[in-house]
Amino acid sequence: MASTCRFCSTPLARTFCDLGTTPLSNSYVAQEDLDAPEPVYPLHVFVCENCFLVQLEEFEDPQEIFGEYAYFSSYSDSWLAHCREYVDAMQSRLNLDASSKVIEIASNDGYLLQYFLGAGIPVLGIEPAANVAAVATDKGIPTIVKFFGVDTARELVRSGQQADLLLGNNVLAHVPDINDFVAGMAIALKPDGVITMEFPHLLELMHHNQFDTIYHEHFSYLSLLSVERIFAAHGLHVFDAEELPTHGGSLRIYARHAGDSSVNERILNLRSIEANAGLSDIGTYASFGDRVQETKNALLEFLRTAKQDGKRIAAYGAPAKGNTLLNYCGVGKDFIDFTVDRSPAKQGRFLPGTRIPVLAPTALLDARPDYVLILPWNIKDEIMANMSQVRDWGGQFVVPIPAVEIIE
Repeated sequence: MASTCRFCSTPLARTFCDLGTTPLSNSYVAQEDLDAPEPVYPLHVFVCENCFLVQLEEFEDPQEIFGEYAYFSSYSDSWLAHCREYVDAMQSRLNLDASSKVIEIASNDGYLLQYFLGAGIPVLGIEPAANVAAVATDKGIPTIVKFFGVDTARELVRSGQQADLLLGNNVLAHVPDINDFVAGMAIALKPDGVITMEFPHLLELMHHNQFDTIYHEHFSYLSLLSVERIFAAHGLHVFDAEELPTHGGSLRIYARHAGDSSVNERILNLRSIEANAGLSDIGTYASFGDRVQETKNALLEFLRTAKQDGKRIAAYGAPAKGNTLLNYCGVGKDFIDFTVDRSPAKQGRFLPGTRIPVLAPTALLDARPDYVLILPWNIKDEIMANMSQVRDWGGQFVVPIPAVEIIE
């Protein structure tokens, strides 16, 4: 194994889990391309024995993954509610007003900045996917179509733009050059500015067997332990952190320029939790792959039994995590007739690898399947509430992670 850690350059030799080879998780297939071959890449995750950063190798150019993107953040009501709460909290905590500047990295379709803009606070989005950025621009949100790093940050400074609040939701894990990205944040932040970054917490991934959140556009899987080290290497100090329920369990960290090294009680508690969980012990990471195999076996057993009993199975959602799950488990149209998704960008296409068709949610009401497999399990409550009609014909919901669960 010749690859080295993307943060500290230590040779990578320790496997965290190996999910075989899969296509890119957001490479949805158009009807006219169904007969074309699909490129696949290893989904083999390593953990650095020096800094404990869990990571994938980079197999595909980020422009190929993110340049034209199928994920639009605004199609989850619970996520939008989370963003509104964040905006209210940051206005109060940081005293943001019309003289402030909020910059979001990976601003997607303006799902969050729209609330700052509505409060009269100047904003700027930075988003590499032109198709997604166009939606934000149509909302009146100024958006730069670029990848973020040192070069982009220097361009911002030259144009007189630095952030009082620099934020990123679910982007820190997506960058192959994490050193360039974090160094860029230090440049783009005003001397007294604050950074917030939200990302899925590695500890929750491990505790709840969330292996389906591993896919090629997630280059890193982050703990507070690893993030503190990375930020410190670039002159940034993490002084606060919140545990969030989003995406199966996330962290929101707060950082500023190094100087004041104090931290609050939440940081101390999280450090203790991670230490007690063994995240600074390389042996802790060794057993995760076995648990992944157990979940695969349980899902396949459920699906086989349901089919043998003559049951019809459809899925809800076309998230990246669902594509990892289905491809790793070898689940295709032999088990699942179709899936549905609220995003028009995915409807009429087919899931990568499995080629399961993606339809509008009304297709569930027409087909009346016996089971609905919820692929975005992190918003299962929202989905079950929105699709409560499934129970009218005796249909049941199935959640695959952390273990197969049938919900009547």
